[in-house]
Amino acid sequence: MAFRPLPRALNSALSGAHPVTRSFLGQRAGLATAVPPVTQDATSSNGPTAMVFMNMGGPSTTDEVEAFLSRLFADGDLIPLGRLQPYLGPLISKRRTPKIQKQYAEIGGGSPIRKWSEYQCTEMCKLLDKINPESAPHKPYVAFRYADPLTEEMYTKLLDDGFGRGRGGRAVAFTQYPQYSCSTTGSSLNELWKWRNRLEGKRANGDMDPTGTVQWSVIDRWPTHPGLVEAFAKNIEAQLATYPEEKRSSAVLLFSAHSLPMSVVNRGDPYPAEVAATVHAVMQRLNFSNPYRLCWQSQVGPSAWLGAQTSDTVQEYVKRGHTDIVLVPIAFTSDHIETLYELDLEVMEDAGHLPGVKRAESMNGNPVFIEALADIAKTHLRKDEKCSMQMTLRCQGCRSERCLEQKKFFAGEQGASLVL
Repeated sequence: MAFRPLPRALNSALSGAHPVTRSFLGQRAGLATAVPPVTQDATSSNGPTAMVFMNMGGPSTTDEVEAFLSRLFADGDLIPLGRLQPYLGPLISKRRTPKIQKQYAEIGGGSPIRKWSEYQCTEMCKLLDKINPESAPHKPYVAFRYADPLTEEMYTKLLDDGFGRGRGGRAVAFTQYPQYSCSTTGSSLNELWKWRNRLEGKRANGDMDPTGTVQWSVIDRWPTHPGLVEAFAKNIEAQLATYPEEKRSSAVLLFSAHSLPMSVVNRGDPYPAEVAATVHAVMQRLNFSNPYRLCWQSQVGPSAWLGAQTSDTVQEYVKRGHTDIVLVPIAFTSDHIETLYELDLEVMEDAGHLPGVKRAESMNGNPVFIEALADIAKTHLRKDEKCSMQMTLRCQGCRSERCLEQKKFFAGEQGASLVL
């Protein structure tokens, strides 16, 4: 099914970095909002449209930690353990469960990532209904890779809400990893492709070619979108404003992102370059006002990972006399264990709890960020494309047939020939 291009005559409220009025987004910034289900007869000219936020997810309670870790260590896209993955994964997750449960207990008993993901997606859909009514109503969904709601749960709900099953309908897989990696966005798309085949493919339809299936497109990366850059810059400026004026410009900005195994980096994964692009765009917006560095966190296991590590970097700079440091979580779109525990507790403790070592706020309910999400989605819906051209290019060292077939599926008939 070809997507019909939407009219371009509307006066877009989202042209530019963040000019949308925020009056209707200034509500309570902590709660996810329940939305009634959208049915297939509640349509505009091209609607309804399912907007599916993809992310890693996190356990909402300490009781969910073991299942979360089991799924995480079973995923060779994220943590490659080789042929022994089915055996090593469960052993590592079981051994790490008590330690990780204690960490989640220290940040309130669970991860807030589901709350924030649902909130962000819901608010974005409300805004999309206003600025892109041709594809309205926009129905918010969240699909986590390792925690509830899992991809299969999301897909089943999508079908129950009136998409697919002979009725067609459009859905957009919107990665919430701004910078693309095979370990994150790639893994989430592999999972989505798997469940699409199981629930709507030939296997689910008695080996018959399925018709009326959900028509997917993908927003696969957005590392330098002006709204994302503006949201990061404003959070950094707010934290810099807490320093005495004479110290403000000398504070070190330390951008921190989740690390990757060097085996993934050396295969050609684009993530390090895209994270660096985000950092450069943010610093450009800040007029390079402060010294800055990019570092990496959350290394797991004995194999070589991308460095330098965030905690080591903070400790080293403190030893050199740089005691005013602003940590900036540059690859995360909301608070979770990596910000609330690793940065706020572990890194701060390693730095000796110096008052000058601080952290910029995460995106969470930031209205500038939500406006950016809506602008990205609106542009995608109007461009009538299945995915970015960059997604059709596999990593130089990729040998995964699953990755190849997944990319061909999401690229569609016109783009599949580019996937080699």
